[in-house]
Amino acid sequence: MPNIRPAPDEYAPYYGTYVSQVPDGDVVATLAAQVDDSLALLRPLSEEQARFRYAPGKWSVKEIVTHLTDAERVFTYRALWFARGAADSLPSFDENAWAPVAEADAVPLDELLDELASLREATVALFAHLPREAWQRRGIASGKGVSVRALAWITAGHERHHMKVLRERYLKS
Repeated sequence: MPNIRPAPDEYAPYYGTYVSQVPDGDVVATLAAQVDDSLALLRPLSEEQARFRYAPGKWSVKEIVTHLTDAERVFTYRALWFARGAADSLPSFDENAWAPVAEADAVPLDELLDELASLREATVALFAHLPREAWQRRGIASGKGVSVRALAWITAGHERHHMKVLRERYLKS
């Protein structure tokens, strides 16, 4: 059921911003294609450009890439947990607490992008191999109900959101 957009009752209202940014169609195909666009945008950056922050207190480009990787790991872990029928709820994560301890600016940009690409390959494989009924399974994450299908769309929309921010605030020509 990767080509059926999740209904609003399948995710917390906060995630509607991400879900709405994903085009209709097969979300697995979207996930597979979008990482190439993101890598094409980011690979040409120098290390200096990748450490750029558009304002004090804002994340650098490298920190955004690391945040994308962290969030995708969390979203796909949740999807796996619920797809396999686990009933326990899962905790939230605080991306603002995680960002500084990741020390992303100390890691070469190429390595961060290779990690993102490898993770996305695993993400696509996970969603591509889910049984049909798994897409409809639900669980509780961050105290809110969410479906496996919604987690796939949230993952794609989250990356789209941050690539838009990068284009508008970091990589203006």
